[in-house]
This record gives sequence, C-alpha cells and structure tokens, in this order.
Amino acid sequence: MKVSLNWIRDFLDLDKTPTEIADILTSLGLEVEGWEDVRPSPVDLDKVLTGRVVECTRIPDTDHLSATQVDVGDAGPDGSGLRSIVCGAPNVAAGQIVFVALPGAQVFSKDGQLFSIAERKVRGIPSQGMICAEDELGLGHDHAGIMVLPADTPLGIKASKYLDQASDTVYEIGLTPNRADATNHLGIARDLLAWLRQNEQSAATLRLPPLVPFHSNLRTPPPALDVVVEHAEACPRYTGVLIRNVHVEESPDWLKNRLLAVGQRPINNVVDITNYVRIELGQPLHAFDFDQIRGGKIIVKTLPEGTVFKSLDGVERKLFAEDLMICDGESNPMCIGGVFGGATSGVTERTTNVFLESAFFNPKWIRRSMLRHNLRTDAAWSFEKGVDPNGCLFALQHAKSLILETARGIVDSEVTDVYPTPVQPARIPVVYARVNALIGENLSKQTIHTILTGLEIGIEDENSTGFTAVIPTNKPDVTREADVVEEILRVYGLDTVPMPAQIRTSVEITPRPNPEAVRNIAADFLAANGFYECMNLSLTNSAYHTGEAALLPVPAAELVFVHNTANQGLDCMRPTLLLSGLEAIRHNQNRQNPDLRLFEFGKVYARNPTPDPSPKREGGRDVDGTTSPLPFRGGVGGGVSEAMHLSILLTGAHATESWQPGAKKEVDFYTLKAYVQNLLTRLGISGYQETIVQDAPFRTALRYHRGPRELVTFGNILPAISRKMDIKNTVWFADFQVEHLLGALASNKIQFQELNKFPAVRRDLALVLDQGVSFGEVRQLANKTIKKLLKEVNLFDVFEDESKIGAGKKSYAVSFQFEDPEKTLQDKEIDALMQQLQQAFEHKLKAMIRK
Repeated sequence: MKVSLNWIRDFLDLDKTPTEIADILTSLGLEVEGWEDVRPSPVDLDKVLTGRVVECTRIPDTDHLSATQVDVGDAGPDGSGLRSIVCGAPNVAAGQIVFVALPGAQVFSKDGQLFSIAERKVRGIPSQGMICAEDELGLGHDHAGIMVLPADTPLGIKASKYLDQASDTVYEIGLTPNRADATNHLGIARDLLAWLRQNEQSAATLRLPPLVPFHSNLRTPPPALDVVVEHAEACPRYTGVLIRNVHVEESPDWLKNRLLAVGQRPINNVVDITNYVRIELGQPLHAFDFDQIRGGKIIVKTLPEGTVFKSLDGVERKLFAEDLMICDGESNPMCIGGVFGGATSGVTERTTNVFLESAFFNPKWIRRSMLRHNLRTDAAWSFEKGVDPNGCLFALQHAKSLILETARGIVDSEVTDVYPTPVQPARIPVVYARVNALIGENLSKQTIHTILTGLEIGIEDENSTGFTAVIPTNKPDVTREADVVEEILRVYGLDTVPMPAQIRTSVEITPRPNPEAVRNIAADFLAANGFYECMNLSLTNSAYHTGEAALLPVPAAELVFVHNTANQGLDCMRPTLLLSGLEAIRHNQNRQNPDLRLFEFGKVYARNPTPDPSPKREGGRDVDGTTSPLPFRGGVGGGVSEAMHLSILLTGAHATESWQPGAKKEVDFYTLKAYVQNLLTRLGISGYQETIVQDAPFRTALRYHRGPRELVTFGNILPAISRKMDIKNTVWFADFQVEHLLGALASNKIQFQELNKFPAVRRDLALVLDQGVSFGEVRQLANKTIKKLLKEVNLFDVFEDESKIGAGKKSYAVSFQFEDPEKTLQDKEIDALMQQLQQAFEHKLKAMIRK
C-alpha cells in the first residue's frame, strides 16, 4: 500500500525526516518495505522563485538579448537585493512578475534535456539565474516567451508552492490483513498520533477535514432518495445524497498530483473525489449518474442466478444468486455492491446530476463476489478487510464538499441513511496484571491510558484491577483482551521492552531422524556433485492432468483445486514435482542452457483417501473426494493431504567439452542410478529391494523399496511428455519419498567394524543367462547363498553374440570377493563356496557356466 507523507502531514504536525518516520511506522506494525521521493516535475521547482523584473535593457549588437535586474525577495549575490540576469525572451519587460531559476536549479533545455543553471557572463554581463518559459519548467510546450504571472504575486515564493507541486515522500507499506483501520491515510495518522502522544508530544492532535453542512446552500431541500435494502445482513448501512448541476471535467492539479503520487490514475473530478476519499478515509464511495436511475429509486438486493450484468469494463457477466446488486427502481442492475460499477450508470462527461453512495457492505459477501467474478478492485480490497460502518456519513459529507469545490453543483436532497441496526463499539474487559504479563513489562496505569486514548480506544468501568476497553468500530480485528494488549504494545514499542535475564520456553524434542538434518545432508551431497537446487511453485495448471491433452492424467477428483484469481493458469496444487521441474528445464533450454542437473525438495498434494461425504465446489467444478491411490500422509485440512518429496532431474551432456579425445557423452540411466545409490549410501540406507516398473511418467524405471514402502523410483521420462513440454533432450528423473526415507533411517543403528587384517580373495564366473535375467537377480541370489563370507558382487562385462552363445542369451562376467575376519581363506574353502554359487545359478536362474 502506498502512503503519501504530505498527505499524512495534512492531518498531523510531524517534524521528522522520512527515515525517522519509516522507523516509527515499522515499530507500529506498519512495516515500511521502501520509499521513494516523488516530484510532479523533473524540474527542481524548489530552486525556482517568483521575482519582479525591475530593469530591462536591450544589449547592443544583439537582436534578442536583454540585460535585466530582477528582485526575487532575497539579498542578491552582491547584497543589493537584485540579480543580474541576461534574458533572450522577446516578451521580457520591466515590471513583470516571472519565474526565476537560481544557480544550481535543473531546468529543461530547448531539446528537452535537463541542465543545471550556473552563474556566467553573457556579452560581458553577469547572468545570475534564468527567467523561465513554460517548457523550461516542464509545465507545457510553449517556448514563445517567458511566463508572466499576475501582478499581485508575492516575491520569493517557490514555484513548487505557487504551483502546488511540492515534492513528496511515498512509502510502500506491507499491510497485514488484520489492519483494516490502516488502509487509509487517516488511520495511519491516528497510529502516528498515538506514538507522538506516548513518546514526544502529549498534546498532539489530529486535523480532520473541515466539513460544511449538507444543505448550506438550500433552505428547504427536497426529500431523500427512496432506498430499499432487502438484505440488511449484506448491507447493514446505506447512505447517499443527490448533487445536481455538476460539471464533470478534468480534476485540478492538486487532486491529480495526490492521486498520482499513490499510484491512482486520474479520470475526472467526480470519480477522482471518490477515489481520493477512499484513500484518505478508507471509505469506498460510488457515484451514479442520477439520470440513469430509472424510477428515481434504489433497491439493494440479489438477482436470479444467471442474470446478465454489463460491468464498467464492458464485459457481460452472469451473476450468481449470492451477488449483492445495487439496482434501480425497475430492478435493473447498476452495480455489484462494493465491487464494481456498471457500464451505463457511472459518471461520464455528459453527467450533470450525481447520486453519491457511501455504504457499509458485509466483508464476507464482498469477498465471495470478488472471487467469483475475479474482480480485485480497490473498493473490494477495502470492504473485504472491513470499513468503519459509523464512518459512512462522515466520508459522504467530506466527498460532497470536495465535489462542490471541484465540480460545483448543489445538494438537492436530504441525506439517505438506511441503518436499521447501528453497529455498537465492542466492549472488552482488560486486567492490568494481564497486560503486564503478556508484554513482560510493568506499565503504569497512566501509560496504558495514554496509549489507549491516543488510539481512540475508550476506557470505562475502571477499578484497581482493570477496566473495560471501548473499541472504535474502525478496528474490527480487536475482539479480545490479547488484541487490546497488542494495540498497547505496538505503541509502547516492542524494542522498549527489556530483555529478561532468563527466558523459559517449552522446547520440542528434535525427532530422530531430524528431517532438516537429513534434508541438509542430501542437499549438500547433491550440490557437491554439481546439482543446482530449484524452488518451484506449489501451484500448477490442471490442464497438465485433465482433459484429452493431459500430459500426465490424474482424475479430477484426486486433484486439489484452488480459486486463484491472480493467475487462472495456476488453478490446482501439484500432484507431482515432475512437471514443474520440466518447466524449469524448458526455461533453461530456451536460454541456451541444455545441460542440467537439478534437484528440488517440495510437497505434492492430493485428496485424502477418505471420501468427503459433502462434495465441495473448488475452482469452478465439483470435487467428490474420491480416494487417492498415492501414499500421502499428513493432512492439511479441507480433505487434502500432502507429502514431502525430493526430485532429481538430469538432461544433456555428462560433462563439459574438453581437449581430451572422445565424444561428449550424454547422461544416461547409469548416471542417474549412480547418484541415487550414492545418495542412499550417504544417508545410510541399504537393504532395499529392486523392481522394474513401466508406469507413467516413466518409459522404463527402477524402484527401490522395502516391502510396500517405496523409497525412490527413477528412470527416463516418456518421450511424449518431453515433446509436449517442448524439451529436446532425454530427461532422467528420480522421485524420492522423503517420509519413507526418514522411516528407513529411523531403524538404522550406527555400527562399527574393524578393518579386516586378513586378505580378501576374488573369483570370477562367466554366466550364460536368458535375456530376461537381470544382474540384480544374480547379486541377490549370491548374497542369499553365501551370507557371511561374500563381501562384494560386481558385474564387469556383458557379452551378446547369437552365433557363439545362442539366441535370447547373454553372458555376464561377474566377480565375487570373499573375506573372513578370523583367518585367511584357503583355496579349498573358496572352491567350495564357488561350487555352491554355481549350483544356485544353474538351478535357480538356469545359468550355464562358461569355462
């Protein structure tokens, strides 16, 4: 949210630097994320003064230069009170009041470039400034002559003040959702007032906008416009007034400058006033063209589902039955209440009669309509946080005064005020001891009273132990004693509370294994091996998983849809890390970076396995809560569960180009397998089974698991998925289930084994096997056959030749390493072990031993 310092100073005398004010605002809970100095004109108007041309003489031998003596209200460079200025304008003359740029000021040259004024001599005559034309000050395009001001203009007035174009400081405040009272400049000024009263100026006061009675120009105003509110829950208060004979035109400079400073585009004087009051007081307003209100009556109601409403942006929208509409006397919709105006009822240049609305709408109704129609307007933003229902009339009266000032006109009706059940201030019991216990400081009663009074929080029924806090209706977030204490602490200052000598807290015992420690070990290992960590959004496009063109089909009932009004292309939570990783690969590939090693820790989401008996409408569709087949755990509410995964993606070259001979090798299955196995080894996980799988999104993959608990599945991605993602290279992907990794680590015990002092013995076998037998089966059978003495099994050669070993056959050259920790193994013992292995391979795998 943008906040103008000049605007704040309209309410409050604040003699502090922008940096000091930023620190105060942040300490009050209004965190300043940055600020900038804003000037309406690039020209340094603070160094341009009004002055009188006292003397003007043509310089000989020139056709356009004049020597002038100008009084700008100061002593002048030589103490005479006059400045010598050489001027080339044809219309300069003695007696004129002009703008004078002093040395050091920056103005525009003829070619539109800024340059600094300096003292110099022209034709031997000193020139101690410059008399300015309109274009030189950035005020227009006229360069025919200097600007001549009215004869009664005081001397020495800064051009910024004369033109009402003072420099400003605009803060960017990261407003928290609960601070409905701080969505406007008056609310922020109130916080600053409380701080000043507590810390520096106990007598500081606010200057509220001067208000003129509604009917100061009418003796007997006509009756108020007939307004019927059919939904008092959605619209607890509705006020308005009719103003006739307005002149809709461009806003004055002061109004446009204020709006532009905080990022609001000026439109016309009437609409700009409604935006001005919203930004100043926090009350959104709406101006209707009264001549478009049929029947001279307003009805606040809902309309049947599917009713077509053409909004201000020209879009025809189908209304929902729960949308609160502002309708005319014939029930024609004119505005979505508190959200967006209609195409025909708004103020235009042809408007002469305006009905000005100031209402209080229920925040829940506003938010629902805003999300349903994807209309994030400034008014809806204010209403959904909660405006002050008892401030409607004040804002209406202030806006009326400004419209009469800028657009003329007359008030031509009594004030409409439909307020059947006035909202009363909340009353919250507060105990002094509780205040001090929560803050951690013994505040005096006087300090508490001063702070609360500065915040306009009333104090009633006070006694020796506590009081009742009366909360103004502009603070809807203050509902409990703890909230009142938070208000006190904001102003007292968190930094003011001393640090206690001893801090006690309940410490959660770190789980074993520690998930963060395991994550850091894995991340350090991968980073040390050349991987880059990526962090993608948890949101994805449901079109990846649903519809005929789905990349990775997932039933809609298993997806977690969200209503994302900021980006409709991100409308569900991701069920896998793969597609966001492929987006990262495509992004890099399109920027000439095809060789990638990426990893990501992230959560994936799905519907809970337990069906939801009451289907909910999510993302514009019905979700029935169908059981998800994925092994998710950890509910996050709303029938949704989540699980942490680790993904690894490889694509492109195995290594960079080198002077060494040999082709540039691409990464392959064994590259990925090595990283997967080494990572599991680094984590201390072993003793898992292997299963070959061919399920989407993999073309061929290997799964490591312990029984039904999957640790990781890895392989190459289906080419069809890569093509649809516009990825050229083969992508290798590993998907670790972190929860199952932690479960495997939980049962691990640290073991120590002394290095064997007896030599190891190696023996080799050449096994002729069917093509369908994997080396994993060979290794598993060997370890099962020889349990204690067999330490390592390794495949060091594969041979295939139909003419020599037969069709459908392959030959594995396998090495076996034996060790005994208690003695040196003899040849007879080794031969017996090898005989056991040969028999196992022949009987169980139908192997033939090559001699």
